Amino acid sequence: MATTDKGSRGYLIGIVMVAVLGGLLFGYDTAVISGAEKGLQAFFMGAKDFTYTKGWHGFTSSSALIGCIIGSAFSGFLASKLGRKRSLILAGVLFFVSAFGSMNPEFLLFQHGTPTYSLLVTFNIYRVIGGIGVGLASAICPMYIGEVAPSNIRGMLVSWNQFAIIFGQLVVYFVNFVILGSHANPVYDAAGAIANMADAQWTIETGWRYMFGSEMVPAGLFAILICFVPETPRYLVMIGRDDVAERILARINGSSRATQILQDIKETITVKTERLFTYGYMCIFVGIMLSVFQQAVGINAVLYYAPRIFKDMGMENEMVFTVFMGVINILFTLVAVFTVEKWGRKPLLIWGSIGMALGAFGVAVTFGHQGMEMVTAISIMVYSASFMFSWGPICWVLIAEIFPNTIRGAAVAIAVAFQWIFNFIVSSTFVPMFDMHLSEGDDFGHWFTYGLYGAMCLIAAVFVWRLVPETKGKTLEDMTKVWRR
Repeated sequence: MATTDKGSRGYLIGIVMVAVLGGLLFGYDTAVISGAEKGLQAFFMGAKDFTYTKGWHGFTSSSALIGCIIGSAFSGFLASKLGRKRSLILAGVLFFVSAFGSMNPEFLLFQHGTPTYSLLVTFNIYRVIGGIGVGLASAICPMYIGEVAPSNIRGMLVSWNQFAIIFGQLVVYFVNFVILGSHANPVYDAAGAIANMADAQWTIETGWRYMFGSEMVPAGLFAILICFVPETPRYLVMIGRDDVAERILARINGSSRATQILQDIKETITVKTERLFTYGYMCIFVGIMLSVFQQAVGINAVLYYAPRIFKDMGMENEMVFTVFMGVINILFTLVAVFTVEKWGRKPLLIWGSIGMALGAFGVAVTFGHQGMEMVTAISIMVYSASFMFSWGPICWVLIAEIFPNTIRGAAVAIAVAFQWIFNFIVSSTFVPMFDMHLSEGDDFGHWFTYGLYGAMCLIAAVFVWRLVPETKGKTLEDMTKVWRR
């Protein structure tokens, strides 16, 4: 494709489309458990050598998050040593291995279809491997896009990564729905035994395997396609390959603009790395708290447990409502994609926080009340939709662009590691909090949980208003000047 003085928009779009496949896998891998967890639970309940408790199931359902923490923590090191591109290739391989192993954890080691304690450990190892891939992709995909994108459309292009995450969740909701088909999920009686064993037998033996295995298709595609995209110009300058960096910049921005951008990059990368706190503690604090608030508002408790939440609300077909919520999430993510460069980052975060607070408080007040089911469902949709045009995409935009060049790899790794730590905390505490009772039959856990999330949304709005700098229209090199001041 020929390079013009204005650059090739098609070349840029092609690069970004491949990179956002990592975001799609991020969403796919983290949400696949929502459809598979009931069949998986029933499968391991059949083990003879140990008792598969609710505690074990809670750990198994969230074990991938352990890998996410590990992958994100090492993402800065790998992005600096291997480069952004090769780190993403590694993530794609990990996704594929995890999908295959989660589908068939008995591979070469155990008798197929016989649940044992050793098989459970092996299954969780495969899920952790996939989590490491998610952790790498969650940090490096937005970093990659941010480092190749022109400043005037960087926010929009990084927002497409969040769109891909939500689209990946929607795809896997739909795939799980299709795989389940006319088969039934296990239903448990008051004693905890499976009440519909005959109807749910296929789901218990096979269905959950197909759900995990379906990820091999996008994972393999990503691992292959990422081999054909270039390394980011900013990383190439850091390793002394200025000539290659300038050629890539010219194809994206045009030859005359590329020369200026290259000079700006070289001026800010006087050394390959600087100490983490070179630009002050506030720089790192703001990045970490953006990640913390993105999880502390409680959204992943809804995304991970959506089918169960809708079932508890009395909805007859919880999977249909889950898919519908996924469609709403997609539409409102597009709001951020097409407004982030016009309205800026801070206004979207503040208004999204307020919308989430209203939705969360609505759920807190109405959940469990007879005749209020539809109000509760609408409140959850408002809560989720508000996140999708604000904290969902905009947090990733800011993390990709807010740090100066020379500390970006390490700073992004720390910020994203905190994100996954708080993701694990929120996801693992949701069910115990939601089921809390001060007296028999009361709804204390319901209103306390969503009331807490609503309060966190309001605190997040104040944090953004007071401490987060607006980055709309600024180059990545400008962030050095922002934090120097």
